[in-house]
Amino acid sequence: MSGWNEHVTAALLGTERRDPPVLPEAPDGPGADRAGRLLDQAALLTVARRAGRVSAPGALDLIAPAPGEDAPVVPPAAADRLARILRGEHVQVLPEWLDAAAARGLRVPARLLPDLLERGRGDRVLRPSIGRAAGRRGVWLALRNTDWAYLVGEGGDPGGGAEVWETGTRNQRAAHLTALRGTDPAAAREALRETWAKEPAPDRAAFLGTFRTGLSLDDEEFLESALEDRGKDVRQLAADLLARLPGSAYGERMAARARGCLAPRLRTVRGREQVWIMVEPPSAHDEELARDGVPFHPGGSFAPGGGGRPVGTRAAWLREILARTPLSTWTDLFGLPPMEIVCLPVAAAGAAEGRSGRDEQDGDARDVHIGWARAALKQHDAAWARALLKGGVMVDEPGALADLLAVLPAGERDAAAAGLIRWVEGRSELPPILERVPGPWTGDLAAAVVGTLTASAGRPTRRDEHALTQLCRLAEQRLDPSAASRLETLLTEQNRLTEPDHPADQNRPAGRERAVPRAVPALIAALRFRDEMLKELAP
Repeated sequence: MSGWNEHVTAALLGTERRDPPVLPEAPDGPGADRAGRLLDQAALLTVARRAGRVSAPGALDLIAPAPGEDAPVVPPAAADRLARILRGEHVQVLPEWLDAAAARGLRVPARLLPDLLERGRGDRVLRPSIGRAAGRRGVWLALRNTDWAYLVGEGGDPGGGAEVWETGTRNQRAAHLTALRGTDPAAAREALRETWAKEPAPDRAAFLGTFRTGLSLDDEEFLESALEDRGKDVRQLAADLLARLPGSAYGERMAARARGCLAPRLRTVRGREQVWIMVEPPSAHDEELARDGVPFHPGGSFAPGGGGRPVGTRAAWLREILARTPLSTWTDLFGLPPMEIVCLPVAAAGAAEGRSGRDEQDGDARDVHIGWARAALKQHDAAWARALLKGGVMVDEPGALADLLAVLPAGERDAAAAGLIRWVEGRSELPPILERVPGPWTGDLAAAVVGTLTASAGRPTRRDEHALTQLCRLAEQRLDPSAASRLETLLTEQNRLTEPDHPADQNRPAGRERAVPRAVPALIAALRFRDEMLKELAP
């Protein structure tokens, strides 16, 4: 080691006060400057030694070089902006920067990967975006730092060939299975079948989750057997996967149960005969129902912010059964398209003939519609999502409606979301609903958001200012950057209204100034930042 130190000292003579060099990406060709790279590595080792850091045994052993990259690195201006974001400048736009880079076939520069991977260590939501933009070198780094191992399970290169399935970590093996499911689902299923009995429950759940890729009826037998698994999470995941599988025996079992709960019946109301949906929730819970993923104590409301009303046990069972029933069950039973089915009146079985009061319908109808909304999400059925959004039948469940927006074709989402926003404008549910509407907010949706911001900014109450601040924080990440100019017009107009000699100020009570809340200028600055960011990433 003393000889090594002498060589290092001689090579670095006169460089003691320099900052350690930033190593470029390792060249792969025969013309690579290996001698220069050796000196760079020596410089880093010397700085570490002088800082008092002692290398662990084997730390200087050679490791396999990072694999070559196919994707080009982002332009220098985009890389500099990413560095600013990682230092905390408008950090909320980091997922958008990563997704935009990946969508353009670009990757993060190697020098910024450590800071990026470290940020993903504490932010699970960010991890898929990191996985798409980090390139092969990102996975290579993750394999050498257990704190960054999350990246291996984000669908990227698992860091090795087929041997990873035998020797890798849980994340590596799950990534391997995911990749294999994309090309040969049968091979992935058989590989898991061979080791299934020996895997711990958390690993079985992680590996079963890879069946979302390439799911087909060929997986049915394996998933049915997993319904008997000793792990609760494994059983629940198997039931959820089977519920998404058209034509499965699981779906037929659920359809039989559901038809026992909902039935069409002709009723005469005010002298007119029409079809009603008569509802009879399950009266009991049994082992077969539990085996198929319906727990004795299901969750309550559809989702946070989705009404918040307590749900009885029988009603909760009904929602779960409907959520797991193929939606084709209802088009076959009623002989009607989804839009007409969701608009049918609903009543409890045994209700008196001729009654049509709203109180009679509301509770049962809400349970039925929420069950159908869950099914539309699971089965990704756009026709049913469209019917539930446009039918006006879930007025008390705006959160559930917001979730259905993701099921619609991309060209329909903006208009549907704009209608939902206008309907709940001024209500406390608006910020939680908008959290579920992915960006970018463009077209009709952007116009609706700007309109809401305009209306809210003109209100002086503290409550409205709090809602406006929440909305601005969401808009910073999702609103189309071109909306900045419209918001600047709003800011100018509102500032004009605060002038002391403006007529609008003459009758305003003391202490009720109409100054624009600080969240609006901050939003405009964020939109300008995002606009420049996207232009730097453009080809």
